[in-house]
Amino acid sequence: MSKINSRENARDRVFARPWSEVRAFEFDDEVARVFDDMIGRSVPGYDLLLRLIALHGDVFAQPGSCIYDLGCSTGLASRILAQQTQGRAQVIAVDNSPAMIEQCRQRHAGLDIDWRCADILDTVIEDASLVVLNLTLQFIRPEQRLALLQGIYRGLRPGGALVLTEKIRHDDPALQQRMTELYQAFKKTQGYSDLEISQKRSALERVLVPDTEAEHVERLREAGFQTVDECFRGLLFVSWLAVKS
Repeated sequence: MSKINSRENARDRVFARPWSEVRAFEFDDEVARVFDDMIGRSVPGYDLLLRLIALHGDVFAQPGSCIYDLGCSTGLASRILAQQTQGRAQVIAVDNSPAMIEQCRQRHAGLDIDWRCADILDTVIEDASLVVLNLTLQFIRPEQRLALLQGIYRGLRPGGALVLTEKIRHDDPALQQRMTELYQAFKKTQGYSDLEISQKRSALERVLVPDTEAEHVERLREAGFQTVDECFRGLLFVSWLAVKS
């Protein structure tokens, strides 16, 4: 498998300067230009996570079906899924940020991927063998999350799967504090300053609403998935593989 996260974009310095008022995080042009570096330095084991997504594509992609990457950002997961499945399934990548979709079309030109600038809540999942929600559900309003998962379940073929990756929170305050401190220490090892960590955290608190592990699993089962297994973990980040029987 070729190198996945090549850090083709500029280095992330979005939160390096002091802001008089920290605004809510947006997937705008500035973030899109540095997003690969941002997420690669912010999510422990992100390159491995992408490789695991590629392997799920290899295992679950059914001939003539569709693979959906919902909230595709700059399209790294979409690209590796297209490369891994080699035309077995049509990759459909959806994001509501015009800046992100423009990055996708420029950087992955030539690949057979259907890039769509659209709201994933308005996207009808059809004839799918695999759906990827990679750090996306957390940006959806909590009251809309179950309906999204139910739509995904309906659109999957029997034997199809959802790969869901999320930043989680813990009910135990002491455990949450400890894991948060470890996560902040990780980000420092990636070259982020205290100012960057603090300002980005403030910006994300307005738009990123995490669930507990139990809430995720319960919601997946309520959506209809019979099999739900954890398949990746890195500090506060967890992936589940949910399979439709």
